[in-house]
Parts: sequence; structure tokens; C-alpha cells
Amino acid sequence: MSTNHNSDNQKHVSRREAMRRGALGAAGMIAAGGLSSRIFAAEDKKTPEQKAAEEKAARDAAAKVKAKSKGKIKSVIQIFLWGGMSHNDTWDPKPGSGYDYLGEFDKFISTNVKGIQLGALFPKLAQQADKYSLIRSMTHGINGHETAAYLMQTGHKPGGRLAYPSVGAIFTFFKKDQYKGLLPPYVVMLRAAGRFSEEGFLGPGYKPFATGGDPNAKRFEVQGIVNKGINDARQKARRELVDKINLLGYGLADVPEMAAAQEAKQKAYGLILGRGKEVFNLANEPTVLRDRYGRHTFGQECLAARRMVEAGVPYITISFPGGWDTHANHFTTMKRQCPMLDQGLATLLADLSEKGLLDSTLIWCTGEFGRTPKVSWEPPWNGGRHHYGSVFTVLVAGGGFKGGRVVGSSDEKGAKVKERPVYPADLLGSFYLLAGIDEAAKLPHPLGYDARVLDTQKEGMKSAGLLEEIM
Repeated sequence: MSTNHNSDNQKHVSRREAMRRGALGAAGMIAAGGLSSRIFAAEDKKTPEQKAAEEKAARDAAAKVKAKSKGKIKSVIQIFLWGGMSHNDTWDPKPGSGYDYLGEFDKFISTNVKGIQLGALFPKLAQQADKYSLIRSMTHGINGHETAAYLMQTGHKPGGRLAYPSVGAIFTFFKKDQYKGLLPPYVVMLRAAGRFSEEGFLGPGYKPFATGGDPNAKRFEVQGIVNKGINDARQKARRELVDKINLLGYGLADVPEMAAAQEAKQKAYGLILGRGKEVFNLANEPTVLRDRYGRHTFGQECLAARRMVEAGVPYITISFPGGWDTHANHFTTMKRQCPMLDQGLATLLADLSEKGLLDSTLIWCTGEFGRTPKVSWEPPWNGGRHHYGSVFTVLVAGGGFKGGRVVGSSDEKGAKVKERPVYPADLLGSFYLLAGIDEAAKLPHPLGYDARVLDTQKEGMKSAGLLEEIM
């Protein structure tokens, strides 16, 4: 279920039912008032599986129609909360569920969209709720870090014979003929989470470029781009010296291999000493804006990500600096990290919107799963939450998605999906649709195996339909 909290819930229940029946061509009869009692009787005899299949078909069809009227996603910013952030304490609060579920976080705040509440640690995001939607019924049921991260970032079940590429590598592969910028097409700050090989069987050419360094430092020293301890003048002098003593290429400019090597070298120097390097020079930004993002690593990562979007980089991942695997010290960790997430993400949304870049830029923020809704007060946890893949929340913004909406819901404790499950294939499939990437397209496997962007339900991939509710 998609909830627009400016509308009456009953209207959405009726819409959902009409959509399901519409998959069989009955919606028009309903609107005309001509649906016979025999049709209603046939509806009542359908199994839950049949009804779910009809809803999925209707959602997929509606999403494909809606996507045609939208511009294509040009860039993606993925904020990966590795370790898994608690949904109950953040974006799916459960007032009244009691101390065993709420712990210290029993305060909640309204947002600038009527009816949507957040945990009290997100006051800045609360004022940007009209710019993003929350998927509160994300589910896959996996509680292991590596396997859940693989599923969430590839859309493929773990444990198969093929190591599929991540969504970032997929974007890189399909955008390679369109993107001609100096920066690598797939950038991760500051380092890959290391849970799986993001490039998969596509090979090292699609591995993300990890920046290293710290954008909150006086100088953002990006590995291979801004050399540590060496100023720009010295780097330039080194280059000129190498060119003077390198006689190998003289007279060989017409040899294809030498020409290609020279072109690659010039591009590398352009990245190190030219416009490419300047993307990472956050000193070019107004001090007041840097302060708005937050003078901490995550805030400045968000600012760097916005600059990469302006440079046309197709896929940028921010691996949140500091894990969310809060088996113990949960509340202490959340009180430290949530304000940084709140400040950086809220400012990123506002900044992209002000610059007219939000419609063409997709932002999605989540971990590999959520955390257990019930707090473990007993030793050795002493107030911790554990891995939980049954239900959790994903934030999506821009890229053709509407803001100010909630898709699906969890139950009163946040323990299971109550309405409208969303599976990884539904989430990533919606991204691909809005980016103009065919989810059924074949991928080049080095051994010639039949591999596609996403598997189908026949191949065991769970799906409840694309996210047409927020398109």
C-alpha cells in the first residue's frame, strides 16, 4: 500500500482493490457500476497467491506506463548503512509499543507532510519529507550480513553459481557509452564495505573506485588523484620531468598502441591535475554550505557526492563511516550517528532540489536489513538490537519518485510486513525502469552463461510488483 498522508486511507484501500481487479479488466466495470455478483463471487474464490499475482501484474503494468512520462535517471547516490539501521528507532516509529520495543527512544516528531512521523533524532529530515518517500515494508528474511548485502545490492539470491554485479556495476555497464567524464563512472566513498565483490562477473573494469581519504580533512586526499603530502606544483613538475626523459614514445605517435597509451596517460593527468581533481576540492564551496552539510566525514561525503552528480558521475556510493551493527551499545551509537545522517542527508536533498538536480538524481538509503524490534536488555547485550531481515525501511528520493509518500507498512511492533511487501527485485527493478535499463537484458558472462540484469519469479525471485505507487 502507498500512503499519501494528505488523503483519506479508505480511498487508498479502494484504489488497491480496484487495481487488483483491474488486472483482469474488471476495473472499468467497477467504475461503470456494472460488475455482476458472479464476478464478485469469482473474486472471492481466488487464492491469496492468485490475488498477489494479479496485484503484481497491475503494479508492473502501471509502473511501465508512468515511467514513459519521466526523464531518465542520470546519476545515483546510494547511502549504504552497513550493519543495518534500526527501523523502529528511525523511519518507522512505533508509538505506544512499550519500553521493551522503544527503549530510550520514546519521542517522535511530525514532518512537513501531514501524517508522517519520524524518530526524534531526525528533525532536519522531518522538514524535507516532501522530497522523499519511505518504503516501510521492505523484506527479504535474510539475517546474515554478507548474504543480505549481496541480495540488496544485486537483486539476486545469494548462493548461486554466478556472482552477479551490484546495481552500481550494472549502471556503469549500461551507461558506459553515454558517460565521457574524467572521473571513474562508479565511485565509492571512502571504501567499499567489503561484503562482496561489487563488480561480480563483469570483471575489474566495473569495480568501484574507492576514494579513501577524508573529505572533512583540510585537504581531501583522494587515492590516485590527490597525492598525500605532495602539492599540485610538485606533481606538475614530476610530470614534466618524466615527459622529458621518456624517449620511448618519440616517433611512434602513429602506432595505435602508443596512441592509446598516450591518450590514457593524458586522461589520467587530467584527472590528477585538472578538472577531475577539482571535483574533490571542497574548498571551492561556500563555508556556510559546508557547515549546513555538517563538519563531519559523512556530511562532507554528501557534499562531494553532489559535486560528482554535477560532473555527471553515473553511480556514487557512500558507505556510512561507522557501522550500524548495534548488538550492544545500541542507543549510544544511535545518538551519535543519527544526527550526522540526519544533517548530511537532509542538506543533500535540499541542495540537489535547489540546483534542479533532484529529478534526475536517485538517492536511496538503507542497510542490508533492519534491527530486531524488541530490545535485548539481558547481558551481554545490555540494550542491543540484532540482525533483522523480516521487515525494514528504505528511503528513496528523486530520480522520478514522488516525495511525501509511504509505501507499505509493518505491524504495530515493527516485526513483520502488514501491507504491501517490497522485495529487493521490486526496489532495484524500479530503479532500472526509471533509468531506462531493461531488467531482462542479458549480461556478458565470461563463460557464456545465461545471465540477466534480474531473475524472474520463475527462477525463484520473489516480487510483489514495481513501485508504481510513488512514480
